[in-house]
Amino acid sequence: MATIIGLKQLRENVEKYVSEVNKGKSFTVVRKSKPVFRIVPPDEDDSAWETVVDFTEFYKDGIPARDLLKRLRSLNARSQ
Repeated sequence: MATIIGLKQLRENVEKYVSEVNKGKSFTVVRKSKPVFRIVPPDEDDSAWETVVDFTEFYKDGIPARDLLKRLRSLNARSQ
């Protein structure tokens, strides 16, 4: 379960929280008593990601993000 911290508290103690996250701890950051985001260790939330396309199957070294964005924008423009 994530510990709740305030946004101001995070800003004033960012190094402390980075260290805690590196140790596996999670935090829910609130502003005006409302959750605004979560800080979790990188491997904790892997289940939320789904591989849609693995470009290394088509291009040995993957595809540069710049090229991918260009192609996505082109497809988006055609669909409108």
